[in-house]
Amino acid sequence: MDGSLIFLFAAIIIVGVLLFAAITFGKRGGSLDIEKYRSRWLSIEQSLVRDNEASYHMAILNADKLVDQALRDKGFSGQTMGDRLKSAKDALPHRDAIWTAHKLRNQIAHEPDVKINYNHARQALAQFKQTLKDLGAI
Repeated sequence: MDGSLIFLFAAIIIVGVLLFAAITFGKRGGSLDIEKYRSRWLSIEQSLVRDNEASYHMAILNADKLVDQALRDKGFSGQTMGDRLKSAKDALPHRDAIWTAHKLRNQIAHEPDVKINYNHARQALAQFKQTLKDLGAI
């Protein structure tokens, strides 16, 4: 009886240590430099100029890059931003919104004649901003 109690106690301790290690080391990524992200985000927001469609495109492209950098810095895996978004799905409560914004970025990058209005650009930026908040970057 004493041998089985010792074995049970040792098994409980081993399982506890393994569970602690899994929780501690299983967390995604390290901390983000919030000031760096806030500064870059403010710069992106300020680059959006009404009646200047080129500024809409650049703001969206830059916002997408910033979110992608945050995903990488948080340790989400994937070859592309789309892969990283899939990897981060549980960390992103507003995932439909970020997918919409990222698809708009893809249109800008791959379709030369895509037209965007100011309100559409602002909406996309709001979606990128929410994702940065969800990731703890800003």
